[in-house]
Amino acid sequence: MDYESREVRRFTVPPSAAGQRLDRWLTDRFEEESRSAIQRWIAEGLVTVNGQRAGKAGMPLEACADIEVVAPPAAVETSLRPEDIPLDIIFEDDNLLVVNKPAGLVVHPGPGHSAGTLANAVLHHCPQLEGIGGEKRPGIVHRLDKGTSGLIVVAKNDATMRLLQEQFAGRNVYKEYLALLEGRVEPPRGRIDAPVGRHPTRRQRMAVLPASSELNNEVGAGQAAAGAREAVTEYECQQVYEDRSSGQTARFSLVRAVLHTGRTHQIRVHFAWRHHPVAGDTEYGYKRRRLSLKRPFLHAHKLGIRLPGEAERRLFESPLPGELQRVLKLLGE
Repeated sequence: MDYESREVRRFTVPPSAAGQRLDRWLTDRFEEESRSAIQRWIAEGLVTVNGQRAGKAGMPLEACADIEVVAPPAAVETSLRPEDIPLDIIFEDDNLLVVNKPAGLVVHPGPGHSAGTLANAVLHHCPQLEGIGGEKRPGIVHRLDKGTSGLIVVAKNDATMRLLQEQFAGRNVYKEYLALLEGRVEPPRGRIDAPVGRHPTRRQRMAVLPASSELNNEVGAGQAAAGAREAVTEYECQQVYEDRSSGQTARFSLVRAVLHTGRTHQIRVHFAWRHHPVAGDTEYGYKRRRLSLKRPFLHAHKLGIRLPGEAERRLFESPLPGELQRVLKLLGE
């Protein structure tokens, strides 16, 4: 078997995870993969436990067991086709481009979204991106949720891809969002340090999971419980609005949120956990949208990255989209 293009991941099972199913525990470690994909890897012999091929997906884990996973390259089941989808390009040079993604545009193909994605669009704009970063994610280093608008960076070559990946992995990227939250946020500025992992029963969602003191003793203070990873969000309230259109006063807080980690749905999960869900977010917040929002009020406002050949980080900025500006205007009247 050719492993050259595959990523090898190694794990040690903490005592707190003893007894859990192998496939379920590995699904929490590979957030972008489905449980069925993990089960397929196990069946194909890509997972070993203590140096031996894993026998069954449902085998119970033993404390301190060593697990090695030879993960296939990301998403190679189908080929990606270029599509002439308009791109709002904020910046472009020979190494990368910074795109202002609109809400509603999926970043890369997945279940239910085999075409019409940002990946299809950038491959049409830059055909040479094919093979950079994986067949389904040409040059795409990070992601934004479908309903989130704002800045995303795309690498044009392998060297830039590695440089950007190192910056994201080393937390050397500045990521600032604007979000309208339900209610008056108190205190008006603060730091949310709460581990985020896949919801234990609703696997398509993420959640703040409690830290395990047993696991903390095993791997050091500040680490999260099994299935959760460290997640840190700093925020500052910019303005509080009042909506009296329904006959009752409803308050909303516009906040500036800076991510120090990049967990899936991090901002949405953190503020929902603090009882201030993002306005318009029917998954983590109110099921019935208010303020005529057809999407979560969440926008990737600023992105700071170091470009190849430059010593200092460069900051890119995207203003609020028109539909979100109109919501604030109505609230301010």
